[in-house]
Amino acid sequence: MFLLLSLSICGLLLRGDAQDRASLWRGNDRSGRCQYTFTVPSPAEASCPLAANPEVEGLKARLSLLEVMVSQLTVGDTQPQGSQQGAGARAQPELQEMLNRVTRERNLLQGEKERLEKELEGLQMRTEEMRRETERLRSRPCPPQTPVVPHSPSHQDRAPIRPAGASSQMSHLMTRPNSQRDSSSLTDSAWQYGAAPGFQELKAEVTEVPAPDGNEDKTGCGELISVGEPITHRKADNIAGKYGVWMQDPEAVLPYGPDMIWRVDTIGTDVRQLFGYDDMEQLSKGFPSKVLLLPDPLESTGATLYRGSLYYQRRLSRSLIRYDLAAEHIAARRELPHAGFHGQFPYSWGGYTDIDLSVDEKGLWAVYSTSKAQGAIVISHLDPHSLEVKRSWETNIRKASVANSFIICGKLYTVASYAAPNTIINYVYDTETSQGEAASIPFKNKYGYNSMIDYNLAQRKLFSWDNFHIVSYDLRLGRQQAN
Repeated sequence: MFLLLSLSICGLLLRGDAQDRASLWRGNDRSGRCQYTFTVPSPAEASCPLAANPEVEGLKARLSLLEVMVSQLTVGDTQPQGSQQGAGARAQPELQEMLNRVTRERNLLQGEKERLEKELEGLQMRTEEMRRETERLRSRPCPPQTPVVPHSPSHQDRAPIRPAGASSQMSHLMTRPNSQRDSSSLTDSAWQYGAAPGFQELKAEVTEVPAPDGNEDKTGCGELISVGEPITHRKADNIAGKYGVWMQDPEAVLPYGPDMIWRVDTIGTDVRQLFGYDDMEQLSKGFPSKVLLLPDPLESTGATLYRGSLYYQRRLSRSLIRYDLAAEHIAARRELPHAGFHGQFPYSWGGYTDIDLSVDEKGLWAVYSTSKAQGAIVISHLDPHSLEVKRSWETNIRKASVANSFIICGKLYTVASYAAPNTIINYVYDTETSQGEAASIPFKNKYGYNSMIDYNLAQRKLFSWDNFHIVSYDLRLGRQQAN
């Protein structure tokens, strides 16, 4: 009591000076006993947080944790469902578009299948008609051949003469059966033994056939006189055939015959497919009988065929490859010394045409350029077995200034433009005399982008690849000049 009274007196004495700064509190503690608390405001702090009850703080922490868990559960129940709905809404048009695209492709394939089936039916009908025609021709006996003896006055010695106005379709007349279905004694009223006027008429018809040009040589070598109109054989099926090369082996070996035509589409970075066709007709129809896969990729349109081997430049290199068609493996490989490659010295149309291989009456050739020649055309005669260079000639015409070139009888001919519809063969270089001269032989680029021109010795024509189109040109060669 004395202590309490003392404290009360002190409080009363100090109340005047510190009534706003001190306080006395009384309350029960946790055990129920009375407890007095005297507090004084801090001279440095305006306020401070009151220490909360630990149990209350724990309850607050647990409550906060529960609120967080409830929030997470709520988000887990609602957010994924919304996300799934959003993803489903986004995926639905994509799936519909995919279904529409697949349906369109299926319809296109169905239409293509129906078209091919119709073509197959047509081909089968044509095959059957040709078979029947062949059987009929085989069963028909050959008509007797009677020689013409103009000086003989005998009526029996004269051959049957066609009178004026008679049809020229002799085979059609000879295959017409008689009423007894016997083809052994077929006759036609238009064909009968004539007298002298009939013989004179036949003689006149024979003289109407134009005689060959005395300066033209169809069997040996000679100077190029003219190039005929372009003849189109086929158009490529897709973009891979915009540029290409087609060839025929002038000295074909088994198992491939002399009529075999080969083709390579040269668009792409990994050109390996070599297509073979039995003849020109199958090429025109687009029906290959053989497809070979080359072991090394091919560069550009400079390949050629000779004696059962494909000769070509390996991609991204100056290496030449001889690929044996029968054995289907590489028979020889050799670098062309100092030759530019992959765009260093191409023709004017481009296409990495740095090395151009060709074959003529004198063998295998390579047309290219080197840094030493400073871009001028270099011609090398190659050994077809080992690919070794036997002899080389350097011309005075730049390779990049011409569109293409070909070799006939040891003479190099260059074409001025690959795109102009009417251009010229503007230069000739004779390896026999090592002399070159300007020329002006008309040449036509029918389709406006000629990427390959080569002399085909087998048919004595020019083969070219003009903007998706496989084209050939007839040639006229003059007689070989005597030395």
